Order: sequence, then C-alpha cells, then structure tokens
Amino acid sequence: MTINLAGIVGGSKESRRSAACGSAGVSSVRARRAQRIPRADAAAMIAVHAAAFAAVYLWAFAIRFDGAIPEGVWASIQRTIVPLVVLKTVAFVAMGCHRGRWASATFIELTGLAEAALMGSILAAPWLLIGVEPRIPRSVILIDWVGSTLGLCGARLAGRLLRERYQPLLAARRLRRVAIVGAGPAAEAMIRAIGAQPELGLRIVGLLDDDPALRARVRAGVPVLGSTGELELLAAQHRFEVVLIPNPATPGGQVRGLVDACNRAGIRAQVVPGFGALISGALVVRPRDIDIDDLLGRAPVRLEDQGILDLIENRVLIVTGAAGSIGSEICRQVLEYHPARLVLLDHSENGLFFLERELAPRRGQTEVIPCLAGINDAARLRSVFGEYRPAVVFHAAAHKHVPLVEANPGEAVKNNVLGTRTVVDEAVRCRARAFVLISTDKAVNPTSVMGACKRLAEGYVRSLAGKSSTRVMAVRFGNVLGSNGSVVPIFQQQIGRGGPVTVTHPEMTRYFMTIPEAAGLVLQAAALGRGGEVFVLDMGEPVRVLDLARDMIRLSGQTVDIEFTGLRPGEKLAEELSDSSDDLLPTSHPKIRALRRRPSSTRRILAGLEQLEAVADQSADEVIDALCSLLPSYRPNRPRRADSDSGEVVVVERSSDEDAVPTEAVMACGS
Repeated sequence: MTINLAGIVGGSKESRRSAACGSAGVSSVRARRAQRIPRADAAAMIAVHAAAFAAVYLWAFAIRFDGAIPEGVWASIQRTIVPLVVLKTVAFVAMGCHRGRWASATFIELTGLAEAALMGSILAAPWLLIGVEPRIPRSVILIDWVGSTLGLCGARLAGRLLRERYQPLLAARRLRRVAIVGAGPAAEAMIRAIGAQPELGLRIVGLLDDDPALRARVRAGVPVLGSTGELELLAAQHRFEVVLIPNPATPGGQVRGLVDACNRAGIRAQVVPGFGALISGALVVRPRDIDIDDLLGRAPVRLEDQGILDLIENRVLIVTGAAGSIGSEICRQVLEYHPARLVLLDHSENGLFFLERELAPRRGQTEVIPCLAGINDAARLRSVFGEYRPAVVFHAAAHKHVPLVEANPGEAVKNNVLGTRTVVDEAVRCRARAFVLISTDKAVNPTSVMGACKRLAEGYVRSLAGKSSTRVMAVRFGNVLGSNGSVVPIFQQQIGRGGPVTVTHPEMTRYFMTIPEAAGLVLQAAALGRGGEVFVLDMGEPVRVLDLARDMIRLSGQTVDIEFTGLRPGEKLAEELSDSSDDLLPTSHPKIRALRRRPSSTRRILAGLEQLEAVADQSADEVIDALCSLLPSYRPNRPRRADSDSGEVVVVERSSDEDAVPTEAVMACGS
C-alpha cells in the first residue's frame, strides 16, 4: 500500500482546519457561493427552455392532428405560441428551475420542473380554451403539459446519466475500482457525490458493512459485498484497488484495522468526507491518504463562534511566538473573526517573513503587522504595546523542547518565566481586555525545567487576576501532532530514512491533539475566561508513543525497526493534566474545564522571580536549586555522571527537603 507521509499532519490542510475548529459556517458560505450559477449561464438556461416549450407546443398539435394540422389551426398557433411560451417561462423562472444544472439533477429539482410545467399549463389553459378562434383542442393542452414535463425531466436525467454513467467509461484514463466502508444513508450520499465528479476517475464496485442485515442489499445501484472483516477476500474477488473510509464517522480503532487489512491485501486506503460534510453543502469528494490524525480518531471541535467574535472582531490582537506551530495557527484562525489589526510578534526573522506571506491572501480588511522582537527585551515590548494598544494578547512564545531546555535551564528561565512576566505586565499596563498564556501539561507535578518554568509562569499570571481590568488566564494542554520538533515529524523523518524509529520507553504515554483543535479551543477559552482561570483542554485518552510509532510505520507500508533509547533528562513516563487535589469545573464548552484555586501573593512571587533572575546566568545546578526552592512540587529528573568511566547515567530525584537521592541507572550515556 502506498501512503503519502509528506502530509502526515496536514493532508488537506484547509478542510481539516474547518473541521477541527468548527468553522462550518464559513465553509458553508463558501460552498453556497461556489454553487451560484453565473448570469450568462442562467440566461442560456432560460433561452433553451423557452425554445423547448415552443417545440413541445408544436409537437402537441402534430400528435393531435396526426401530422396534418388544418390551416385555421395554424393561425391559432401563430397567435398563441408566443404568449404561451412567455407564461410557461415565467412559471419556470418563478419556481427557480433555471438555477439547476443539467448534469446533476436531483429528485427535488425534477419535482420542481414538473410543478413548473403544471403551473404554466394552468395559467395558459383558460386563455387557450376561450380566448382564440378556432379554439385550441383540450387534448393539445394535456399533451403539451405531459410533453413539457417528460421532455424537461428526461433531458435533465439524460444529462446526469451521461455524466455519471457513460462519461467515465468513455474517458481515456483507466478508472480506479473502489469500495466504500459503510452501507447506511451516508453511503448513498457518497455514491452520488462521487458519481457527480467523473474527474476523480473512480468506479464504485461495492460497499463494505459489518451489519449482517445489509448483506447482499443494494444502495444507489451499488451492492453490499460483505463485511470489513472479509476485506482481503473481497478485494481479490472484485478487484478493487482502493478502500474509501468516511471520516470522522469511522472510529480510529476501526481505521487502524482497515489499514492493516489493506496492507495485507496490497491495496490503498484513503479517507473521504463524512456524511456531515456532504449534507452541509460541501458536495465535493477529494479522497486523501490516511494520516495519523485518522488513526487517533479525534472528533471535530465545534466552537461557539459568537463569543469569540465578540472578543476579537474589530480589535487589535498581539500573538507572541507567532511564527511557531501554535502561534501561527492562532493567527490563521483569528483572521476568520475579522480583527482590526493582528500584530505578529516573534524573534524569528524567517518565520515572520513566511507567516506574513501566508496570511496575506486571507487577511481581508485586517491589517497584519509583523513585529521582530524578543519577549525578554522589555524596552522593545513596551514600545510595541504602547504603539498598538492590544485588546487581546495570546502569549505562545516559549522554549519548549524538554532535553534542550534541560541542558540550558537559565535560558528557559529567562524566556518562559521572566519573558512571560514582561509580556503580561505590558498587557496589564496598556489595559488589554484579555491575556492568554499558552501552558502545558508538563506544568503538573513537573520533573523538567520546561514544566517547572511553565508552572511558575502560570502562578505569576494568575496572581494578577482581579488587580486590573485585564482578564488574565492560562490554557493548559498536552502534545500537538506535527508541531515543530514533535514526535510525529521526527518519526516521519526516521521512517523516510528507513529507520530505525527511536522510542524512549515502551510504556511512555502522552496526550495528543491536532494543532487546529488546540488553537481553536484556546480562542474559545479566551472568550469564556473571566480572569484567574487555568483552563484544561479535553485531551481524550493518553496514547502510548510506541503505538504511535507502530501506526506510522503501518501507514508507510514499510518494515522499519523500533529501538528503545531510555528516558531523557526531564522526561516522565506519563503526563498529567491536573494535580490529584485539583478541582476541575465544567464550562459551557464540553471540551474545556476550568481549574480554580486561590492565587498566590503577587509580591511573594515577584520576590521569588527576582531570586531566579539573579541566578539565571549561573550554573545549571544553581538554576535548578532556585527552581526547587520556589516550586515544592518540582521533582527534577536530571542525570549526573556517577562515574566518568562507567558510561552510565544516574537519575537523581530531588525530594522536598532538597536532598539529592540517587535512585537507579536507567540509560546509557548519549541515549
């Protein structure tokens, strides 16, 4: 099976963002615009049908008089044909029949055509029967109505039949034989949608469904071949080359089994839109290769757009870390809510350059301003915030790679803690309406410098709650699929090289969500926040990293070895979303919960941050000791060389009284 790993996270990126972030309203508007008929096409449709009405009228007389129309009747025809055609055309336009397409007629459109033909005949009948001499025979009116109905409906059906049935057969390229998973009502919509797009080059040979009651049934002319468990046998019997899987209707576990079966059968598995997308008006099927998102099976997130619109529309926004994975997605999504200005703040010149170019076509009336700045530069930040006076600040800038941060704890303190202090202070000083800190599940019972720094940043932000008009809050979530340097692109690169795929520990688990899903829920949390909350996103069930690696290898269709390298500094086997003592309260959105606890004293936290700042440029051990003194829940998981010649690394777990207690050697140096 050939699966394109280049799009392992993106796939069809625009369609995924719409689905993941609940922008169904925007998508449906675009779909309706795409379905509008140009005026020239509508005029041509009206003209063609007017000519058809005239031809049918003459044909009705020819039938009535067996082809020998009397001279007197010819005079009546000449006096009535134009008014009749006008009346029937008016009825045709009034019923909206000129907006249909010949090659995609539906039952509802055919019904409308029949009603329009009947209305035209009823309008014309009184005048035809009593308004001219010699009078028009009543049978002519009946034949004209029947002929108009059958002629118009038949022409539409013929156009659709030609497009869906015969045009693909006449195409020069060979059609791919496909089977669709599912034989319910969604399958019928899928069959029709694919039939309306012959350019896809697909021929549906059957349906696969596990319901025994549907076996041997026929749906929209396509038979149910059998169950998904018989996929390999059915593929050999019916010679289909592709299995189309509706998404997100098919659970991730079932998708995984189908991919395995397709691998064994040597055929391709692809994803198509689910029934919800088809009935929303987006009747466009674009099969794409399966990616890791499909195997995880996360349902699309629906956002409460009005609250987000009230927060963002016609206001100035600043996004720090705008060129990063989360920051850039927040920028993409906020443009859907029409801010007046969007300030992209980042220290990466290349990242800002490419992000601004990407956003330019979609910014509409929003002024997009790239701002090259580091969050540690207090004077630069004061200048930027003073100039643009943001109403909303999304703070996504952070050092996030755990092993790298573990090796450079002072820089993590400067950026993740002190930089956050600078940004939120400026947001409060310029009286922003809302400040949102992007946090992480690593802040819960932290064992890494990155997690400890984020926990301190959360504490400082929350300590400012209620002390100004700015609503300050944090949003905490786990790993996002496909972010820069995350496990998915690393596995992708390793698989591309032929392996091995490196996994730190066979029992390591992580929470995963997609980048668009995380960014959308951040916007939703910002709209819900009243100040002082730590919002925790619903990450679903934790996923074993080993299973993720196996799934990606399965998608590639290759045989790749997996190697276990041992836990790295700062890592733990399982992440948590909240402390055991935390009380998570529901919010109005089912995917967001709020953690409320009494904030610490701002004065006390500031005193601690000053101590931390004083040692930020000192040795790593001094920085770690300072973090431990400020954060009792921090249990640093840092290796120290027990013996320079032993080649082993000892994990040191620091207890609450700050005594270093060596536990056990768990990995070799350099692992």
